[in-house]
Amino acid sequence: MLNHYEAAFVLTPVLSEPQMKEAVDKFENLLKENGGTVLNREEWGLKKLAYPIQGKTTGFYALLQFDVEPEVIAKLETAFRRDERVLRFLTTRLDKYAYEYAQKRRNANVKPQEQEEA
Repeated sequence: MLNHYEAAFVLTPVLSEPQMKEAVDKFENLLKENGGTVLNREEWGLKKLAYPIQGKTTGFYALLQFDVEPEVIAKLETAFRRDERVLRFLTTRLDKYAYEYAQKRRNANVKPQEQEEA
């Protein structure tokens, strides 16, 4: 059975914009290759960290919301741990209330022009 998840992660600030997008693509593709469906992808850009991590005070924040089998989460988190570009990550299984909230948030982020096209 597919569960709803979201993974938020922070990438090292020394990456260029294309390198950051490539890193996010890597994790998105890993989910798709393992039968997952990516519902939403957000790149929040370079933000200040609450505390220094590995001597860095900023990082690129990204969020993926997806549906996937529970076994795939271990593969995803192993990929996060092995990638030296990832400073921190958090994967969360969404309950029905969090999932409904995430849907509302996604719909609110859709620009009016995109809604007309859909």
